[in-house]
Amino acid sequence: MSKQYRLIGADGKEYLSDVPGKFGGNKSTHIYGRLDCSIALAYIPRGYAENRVFFANEQDARAAGYRPCANCMRSEYNIWKNDQLHKTTK
Repeated sequence: MSKQYRLIGADGKEYLSDVPGKFGGNKSTHIYGRLDCSIALAYIPRGYAENRVFFANEQDARAAGYRPCANCMRSEYNIWKNDQLHKTTK
């Protein structure tokens, strides 16, 4: 039997995949980022791993209600932030 990975889909629900996720997130903060993010890696020993979730792609993370990390995904975060500012001024 092949290894199965728990990922979060666009609907926010967990599913099993034969392929590991490409992005990690935190279910408490609803922030996602690269698996090598220095901020996320620094918080793993502090209990961050308890709230860690994984996504196959950015589209699923965004659709599930997560925002990009301001540290490891700076340009994506800036686009997201700009979108949020436009939403509040309408």
